[in-house]
Amino acid sequence: MAEKDRPGDDVPGDDEVLADATAGGGAPDDDADEALNRDGGTALAERSQDETPRTKKSRGKGPIGRVGGFFREVTSELRKVIWPTRKELLTYTGVVIVFVVIMTTLVAGLDYGFGKAILAALG
Repeated sequence: MAEKDRPGDDVPGDDEVLADATAGGGAPDDDADEALNRDGGTALAERSQDETPRTKKSRGKGPIGRVGGFFREVTSELRKVIWPTRKELLTYTGVVIVFVVIMTTLVAGLDYGFGKAILAALG
């Protein structure tokens, strides 16, 4: 198993197929077909069989069923998110603030310089 199957994982076991596909160092999309062919395509067949009932279930009946399915899928995706630690969050926030200050200073300086140049040339 390349990574643990998480509780909100859509397709348990698909990590093995991805790990097999990327073992050669290529991109996952490049070797995915080869990985499926090596195991006889059973992973693809299992995956499509697993998704069919869930897709029908998430659609429900009418717009209320679709809204409920949407929120179930959102909850499932949020369980997969790897949330940053407090230290990482503060570091990333500091980097963003410093970058914004630098870029604002650069743009303001260019604006001031071009404004002075245009006034000197035309005024």
